[in-house]
Amino acid sequence: MTQSQPHKVALVTGSSRGLGRAMALSLAQAGFGVAVHYGRNQAEAEKVAEEIRALGVPVQVFGADLSAPANAGTLVESVIKEMGRLDVLVNNAGITRDTLAIRMKDEDWAAVLDTNLTSAFTASRAAIKHMMRARAGRIINVSSVVALMGNPGQANYVASKAGLIGLTKALAKEYGGRGITVNAIAPGFIASDMTAQLPDDVRQSYLASIPLGRLGQPEEVAALVTFLASDAAGYITGQAIGVDGGLYPH
Repeated sequence: MTQSQPHKVALVTGSSRGLGRAMALSLAQAGFGVAVHYGRNQAEAEKVAEEIRALGVPVQVFGADLSAPANAGTLVESVIKEMGRLDVLVNNAGITRDTLAIRMKDEDWAAVLDTNLTSAFTASRAAIKHMMRARAGRIINVSSVVALMGNPGQANYVASKAGLIGLTKALAKEYGGRGITVNAIAPGFIASDMTAQLPDDVRQSYLASIPLGRLGQPEEVAALVTFLASDAAGYITGQAIGVDGGLYPH
């Protein structure tokens, strides 16, 4: 992207920390303007925006509670209004409400499906309307390895992440003719605040199941997102790509 060209704009939902933060920074390093989204922690989102601003690309911070799916569409519209365009949508925001299915409350099922899946659909629908006019766009859905292999105590989370893969494949077929690619990524066990708190025996059991013998780094996941957002990935669509160290080959 040359300095004479307008910056393409990427929205990364849930980008105030963790994987989302790494994705936002990676996209900014590649020259994209970035819409940083947060659900609750504006202060952390502002810190990410400061890091991006130092890279010399446009950045704005947007707050939205994606547990109410209608807010996802409003978020997309706000980004387009404030930043002038939207070229890449990364549906990364997600929550967990873990327990065995027999104990799972209806509201815990609904909260996870609304936030992780329905909001991704609502955001994608709003983005596609804009991308169709531009006859170009990238949608990247952040699924999980558990969508493919299952995981006890996470029926709601697994269903939401598997739903994202189905949504990816449907949208890729519906809008490929308009120049819009839609892909999913399926991260495995990634180094994070959560994995850092695991007891050593649990951590070692995870590592023993990963052929590469280590946890992934957020930057490794972000690198795939940035590639899929790039012109170089223009002939890749409808795919669910694992980033899991070989945990679940497919």
